[in-house]
Amino acid sequence: MEPFVVSALKYRPKVFSDVVGQESITKTLENAIANNRLANALLFSGPRGVGKTTCARILAHKINEQSLGEKADNDFSFNIFELDAASNNSVDDIRSLIDQVRIPPRIGTHKVYIVDEVHMLSTAAFNAFLKTLEEPPKHAIFILATTEKHKIIPTILSRCQSYDFKRIGTKDIANHLKEIAQDQNVEVEETALHMIAVKADGGLRDALSLFDRLISFGGNKLTPEDVSKHLNLLDFNSFFKLTNSLLEKDTRTILLQLNDLIDSGFDAQLIISGLGAHFRNLLVSQKDDTIALLDSSAELIPIYQKQAAKCSIAFLIEGIAIATKADAQYRAANNKRLLIELSLLQIAGFTESTEKKKPSLIPVDEIKISDLPKEEAVHTKESTPNLSIRIEKPISNSVSGLSLAAIQRKKELKQKQEEITKNNNPESAEPFTLEDIKMYYDQYVVNIEEKGKKILASNLHIAAIDLIDTHTIRSKVPNDTIRREIEQEKEALLIFLRKHTKNDHIELQVEVQEIETSENFIYTPEEKLEHLISKYPAVAELKQKFSLDL
Repeated sequence: MEPFVVSALKYRPKVFSDVVGQESITKTLENAIANNRLANALLFSGPRGVGKTTCARILAHKINEQSLGEKADNDFSFNIFELDAASNNSVDDIRSLIDQVRIPPRIGTHKVYIVDEVHMLSTAAFNAFLKTLEEPPKHAIFILATTEKHKIIPTILSRCQSYDFKRIGTKDIANHLKEIAQDQNVEVEETALHMIAVKADGGLRDALSLFDRLISFGGNKLTPEDVSKHLNLLDFNSFFKLTNSLLEKDTRTILLQLNDLIDSGFDAQLIISGLGAHFRNLLVSQKDDTIALLDSSAELIPIYQKQAAKCSIAFLIEGIAIATKADAQYRAANNKRLLIELSLLQIAGFTESTEKKKPSLIPVDEIKISDLPKEEAVHTKESTPNLSIRIEKPISNSVSGLSLAAIQRKKELKQKQEEITKNNNPESAEPFTLEDIKMYYDQYVVNIEEKGKKILASNLHIAAIDLIDTHTIRSKVPNDTIRREIEQEKEALLIFLRKHTKNDHIELQVEVQEIETSENFIYTPEEKLEHLISKYPAVAELKQKFSLDL
């Protein structure tokens, strides 16, 4: 009996044309070899099982075949060196590799060094590798492969030509599995292959491992039911049935279907996240130009389109939002099953009317009779003949951005709002005197001092108040520091004065001006001593007799 070889090794590509899902990278590498424009250091990065090491090996063979001819009967095994950086990550391992680099190849033109999982190298090993990687011998080519590119130090990245491998598409994986199934004479449904591809999540090696496992169970026949059972995947029929119950708002059936799925061993989080993906597929199935975005097998497309025709866009979007929110809250929820049940009932309870926002309340004094419906307007006139009702559309201040146009728009909106406020609230203009202003000004100073703002109260008290004209007050302060303090309090002070004088036209000007005073203040020690001597001459005699100093 022949020994069993796993599909991942048995069907590993030998040429670039057999690599699945990386056409742009393989085409670039082929052209680089053909035009002799291949870099000495290459970095292959991407998820696991997408072909990084496979492409590195194909490239290593292709380089030497180019020099000896395509029909060269040699595997060039002596020209290819593979190093697992996960277990050989020290400086000594890199030094050993550098010593090998100096030796030219025995056959062919190049020696290729493939360093797998290069991000596992230590920082010291990376630094030891820098010089050789930047200026290697002409016969040496380094291919570094990694699944975690962000862990590689920038000095290494700058010396490599980088190739980012992408996740392999679901359809590409399903088609490749179909070819392998035909080669092994296995009868398998297209939907089953698609389910395996979805479970593999973009990794071809994972898909081949799952395929081998399922073939061991099912023999020469593989059905979607087998895949669903052994890979713990929900089949598409479950989501179609659950969606129909949600559309019919049959809450009893919804809860029973959820219970059956949980009893079958499926995790509740898997159910709600899968339902969100199902709604997404229904959403892209509603239009012919978005059907290409449907992540499904060809035989399921008509079924998706049929159910999508029953669903509104609003229902699907709301369903996706609720399912996504429940998926995010699942881990922190105490009663996880209740969370999923409540989410399903919320989706079932969605109607087009719940989508519309409720109108905001409008003050009665802003309602106009002319803006009301005809019947309501007549009724209002009869019941409240003396009521003046006016509706004014609120001005939206939702202007965003830092452009000059946006700033100008904000300024216009603010001015318009102020005009409406003035129209609704007529200004008062009662006459006032300087004595009135001083009385209310002193009252304001007392108020802020009681609030604990003693420094501000002191600055306001220092200021000298007078009138420039009938509505303009001038506050004279001794320095610019006090002026700035009063300017910051100016708006609150004006509101207080306007309210108590009943005059909305009052304005305040704060000016820096020396305040004349008849008092000579004593500041320095010398001035204090002179003041004492002028009052008490004996102080001078005391200072001189005992040789006192300040």
